[in-house]
Amino acid sequence: MMDSDEHREDRLRQMTCQLGQMLRPDGDTTLFMGDTCATVAVYGPGEVKMNKELLDKATVEVVYRSKSGLPGCAEKMIERLICNTYQTAILTQLHPRSSVSLTIQEIQNSGSFLACCINASCLALLDASVSMKFLVAAVSCIIDNDGNIVLDPNRKQEKTARSSLTFVFDNKDKKIVTINAKGDYRIEELNRCLALCKEASVAIFDFYRESMKKKLSKSMNTLKGDPES
Repeated sequence: MMDSDEHREDRLRQMTCQLGQMLRPDGDTTLFMGDTCATVAVYGPGEVKMNKELLDKATVEVVYRSKSGLPGCAEKMIERLICNTYQTAILTQLHPRSSVSLTIQEIQNSGSFLACCINASCLALLDASVSMKFLVAAVSCIIDNDGNIVLDPNRKQEKTARSSLTFVFDNKDKKIVTINAKGDYRIEELNRCLALCKEASVAIFDFYRESMKKKLSKSMNTLKGDPES
């Protein structure tokens, strides 16, 4: 279900990631979706400032850092949407009066960047062993001026699109956790986009599983003193 950056319109671009490359965070990942790339570092559960402390659950904080320049309205929207998504997905009740913080760094925006940030965040939370109710996978698509749906669009396709949509699904029942939509679309077009993105989310959950399996296998080889690890 994955292809290169010059991808078929019904397929995801190729995904690759690096896990646990930083020393200070509790978990981190650098995720490539085609040429689009984001790095996410997770800190916590840990101490929280008193003015943000919640008595019955952990506080989820998201900081987004753009490639260049000060954050604007678009960047603040990304922070809010990702924060709301993971407030739903993380088992915050396990860690009252604490904080789970995600720092997202834009590396390259070549399209479907919001989906890349959400998926990179999920991998970083897995790397940090943060307890979650469910995993989430985000898939973006666009509707062009001819009514065609393009899955996982690149930047050029996004700029000429009539509408852009990003769906976030859970891994248990493939239910919608979050939707972000811009532009004009009809209900039947929305339903077609939903069906395509839901089907594509399966490949992302498979990618999570394989990525974590590779990391755990490498860690076990290191513990055993395998010189090839």
